Amino acid sequence: MARILTVWGLTRALLMLCVLHVFTAPGPDVTSDVSVIYQGWYEILRTGTFPLDDVTWQYPPAAALAVLSPAVLPFLGYATAFFVLCLVCDAAVCALLLHAGRRPGKSLRGAWVWVIGVALLGPTGYARYDVMVAAVAVAGLLAGARHPRTMGALAGFGALLKGWPVLLLVGAPRGRATRRSWAAAAGTALAVALAFLVTMPGALAFLTFQRDRGTEVESLGALVFHIARHFGWQGEVRLNYGSVEFLGPYVPLVSTIAQGLSVAAFCWLLAWRLRARVRAASTPADAAFVAVLLFTTTSRVISPQYMLWLVGTAAVCLAFRASPMVVPARLVLVATFVTFLEFPVWFSHVVAGDPLGLSLLLVRNGLLVAATVLACRNLWRRTVSAPRGAAPRPVPEQISQAPRADTYASAP
Repeated sequence: MARILTVWGLTRALLMLCVLHVFTAPGPDVTSDVSVIYQGWYEILRTGTFPLDDVTWQYPPAAALAVLSPAVLPFLGYATAFFVLCLVCDAAVCALLLHAGRRPGKSLRGAWVWVIGVALLGPTGYARYDVMVAAVAVAGLLAGARHPRTMGALAGFGALLKGWPVLLLVGAPRGRATRRSWAAAAGTALAVALAFLVTMPGALAFLTFQRDRGTEVESLGALVFHIARHFGWQGEVRLNYGSVEFLGPYVPLVSTIAQGLSVAAFCWLLAWRLRARVRAASTPADAAFVAVLLFTTTSRVISPQYMLWLVGTAAVCLAFRASPMVVPARLVLVATFVTFLEFPVWFSHVVAGDPLGLSLLLVRNGLLVAATVLACRNLWRRTVSAPRGAAPRPVPEQISQAPRADTYASAP
């Protein structure tokens, strides 16, 4: 544990020095989203309304809480306060994983995944509010085994922060645990949404802005156009709806295909849930990790900060000794470092679509696809293909260290 804390302290000190501009990372300034965009939203939100005329506001209503959060540190400037709060959330996730890792059947591998993963993403990890959302998601997943209502409430609140934490619920055990967690999620989300609808105009404006997005240059679908423009494709790359996107012929078609793949991913998850027969203590976290991988990889937008979603859920998986997600988690860590290389280090090459930029995207997106396929296969084999009532095969260290089986009865 001391080594984990030491590495966390050293890497986070470096990240803070980067976002505070003591050191400068190569490439574009990743902190401008906070010092310009977030601070601009802050000035609007504090008047009691959402940014109704700003199409870059594409977040559920509770995101306003993250943007307004620096107000709790009025003695600091907006950007500095935001970075400090990100550091606090990061520390909270590390503490949760360290606490969980010391319990029977658990492992400190999860804490290592978080510590290393956030560091590999670079200053972008603190220059977006996703680390705050990841903290809510990690807390929910870790609470899920014993407190399904708590997991549901946190998943519902997280969904109103940035949507994806609703995927935490996909692996909830069938029966009472599902009813409790899903009811708590629905109740929390409804209560938070109603509170914003009543008190702040424009709480649902983000739905229209999200609908009109195109294919972002870092997404899997964007590879089609990165290659096609070397063969005469007549389109352009332009800042659109707050991100750098492809615009031109066939872009709507590729965006539609990406959405179709997301629908197919949902159908696969539904089929898995209906057919899963064998469950382990890690299954809710494993299923959440698979779900986030599926929807991230098939998305028409894969922004660098999305990697925090994968790092957070992967960390919870590996907090369980018996989780089958070790290899997919390692692939995510490598993809996170490649993401740092493509943004911000060599983002100009990505936008230009030159050989270096295209190679980075092929590697990063290829790693995500490989992680997704392996994670889906491992989850299916562990929960569907295994004989009913079979316990997961223990890893070598579990044979000698785990004082009890890391399984519970199959769901009815």
